[in-house]
Amino acid sequence: ATATLYVYAKQPGAAGPPLAVVRLEAGAWPARFVLDDANAMVPRRDLSSAQAVLVEARVSASGNATPQPGDLAGSVAPVDPRAAVPVRITLDRVIG
Repeated sequence: ATATLYVYAKQPGAAGPPLAVVRLEAGAWPARFVLDDANAMVPRRDLSSAQAVLVEARVSASGNATPQPGDLAGSVAPVDPRAAVPVRITLDRVIG
């Protein structure tokens, strides 16, 4: 009941918080989402300014935004954040 789906975009190899993130209820599959500059984590660090991003999805059983052992995760890269094309992410690993 507390499971949360986080979908976020990160710059590959860059430290710090994701460029953009959305938080969804984990119960509805498949989940549709839009990541854009409105979902920015840090002001003036826009998703649209990145050349390519890694898009990751993670189901947190606890609802916690910080990855925890046992969370399910998947990713897809590289993604051009300005191309506005759909991506499909498969949750294919368990965080250890």
